[in-house]
Amino acid sequence: MLELILGGARSGKSRLAERLAAQSGLDVTYIATGRAWDGEMATRIAHHRASRPAEWGLVEEPLELARALRDNAAPRRCLLVDCLTLWLTNLLMLEDENRLALERDAFLAALATLAELPGRIVLVSNETGLGVVPLGELTRRYVDEAGWLHQAVAERAGRVVFTVAGLPMLLKGEPL
Repeated sequence: MLELILGGARSGKSRLAERLAAQSGLDVTYIATGRAWDGEMATRIAHHRASRPAEWGLVEEPLELARALRDNAAPRRCLLVDCLTLWLTNLLMLEDENRLALERDAFLAALATLAELPGRIVLVSNETGLGVVPLGELTRRYVDEAGWLHQAVAERAGRVVFTVAGLPMLLKGEPL
């Protein structure tokens, strides 16, 4: 099963994803996409590490998400990916402009062949397209790329949830 959990900053999306993974009854592997670009991000990453259950596996993969999914998917495993927009940021920051398209296409292809990805997959991402159009080419590209990615993932997902103020709003699929 593929699930997408969207929400704004501090909306409760990661907390919901972690709760769903913990309640799944499956072994959990957390795939972290974030990079410590600065001290504040390093603090956030440390907080996330400390708050996760010790028995959960951890894969840190900032770029090759399709490979990480294929390498770690298993019938009795829940993969929790947090988060797609940090992964997208990492790709946008590379000097190789073709890498984003290559990795995005590989990721979407992997999701399209869910039979090859057994178990449960919970994807977390920041919804960034609800505000004003940002100034600057890079930030507009980020919002555009995130929006297109979310649409493509939501099309493939069995369940899509939008979180606001810690409350899940079901957009697609079976209720939580």
